[in-house]
Amino acid sequence: MASQSQGIQQLLQAEKRAAENVAEARKRKNRRLKQAKEEARAEIEQYRSKREGEFSAKEAAALGSHGNDAVEVDRETVERMSRIQASYSGNHEAALGDLLRLVCDIKPELHANHRVAG
Repeated sequence: MASQSQGIQQLLQAEKRAAENVAEARKRKNRRLKQAKEEARAEIEQYRSKREGEFSAKEAAALGSHGNDAVEVDRETVERMSRIQASYSGNHEAALGDLLRLVCDIKPELHANHRVAG
């Protein structure tokens, strides 16, 4: 009987050690997972920073040329507006005079299609 209880004690101790080993293995596994996640996050952040840098460089290059186009368009607009203003200033008096002459100098005439009753 003593050998049987001693065997049971050994089994219980072995079961306890196995449970401790399993718990320790789970802890190690969890630590490795956390470490792997942190490494992955760091790698992702590094990749993201690299790609954002490349994107910013390309965006700056594209917008830089677009910015030059915008400056060119603004310059052309200013030139056109000055030509329009100059044309207006030069032709304003003549156009106003022609308009007033046509409105004020009325010469009554019969229309060519008008028939005189007769």
